[in-house]
Amino acid sequence: MFFHNTPIADAYILELDHRVDERGYFARTACVDEISERGVNASFVQQSISWNPLKGTLRGMHFQAQPFLEDKLVRVTRGAAYDVFFDMRPHSPSFGQWFGDTLTADNHRSFYIPRGCAHGYQILEPNTEVFYQMTVRYQAGGARAIAWNDPDMGIPWPLDFDSNDRRQLSAADAKAPLWSEVRKTLVF
Repeated sequence: MFFHNTPIADAYILELDHRVDERGYFARTACVDEISERGVNASFVQQSISWNPLKGTLRGMHFQAQPFLEDKLVRVTRGAAYDVFFDMRPHSPSFGQWFGDTLTADNHRSFYIPRGCAHGYQILEPNTEVFYQMTVRYQAGGARAIAWNDPDMGIPWPLDFDSNDRRQLSAADAKAPLWSEVRKTLVF
């Protein structure tokens, strides 16, 4: 695996190191040792997928509150998504910044997203599947969100969509609070 820094502290783009022969290729998608060498958590205890039939669907910006802060490894296994994370950690050198890039089944890239970052994505192709690995089991009581269209974050989502269509934006995401409200309640 190849690790590339992002502008967000402790967050990485992971690219596969393909071993190619006449049959195709083989590559590791995650390695606890290689991830841990960077001083970040690689103890993934839960894996989940999200299937999204409609182009334009937006999920985010989600995070787990204390004491359920989680690190994530996210990749697209079918289709394409514009994937974004936002640094909410007050003592981080990249506090208040976001980073986004396109993850596709074809480019085989992943994001390692550290705890304390909100995460979201917009589907770029119909029938896209997103695969997550998390270091903490999901806890419904810890689930939180920031408004996907918060002007203080200023994330330029690539596609227009119908924010009233619950197939493209959940009711919870539609009413998520602004970053200025969320940050008053955060504990790290």
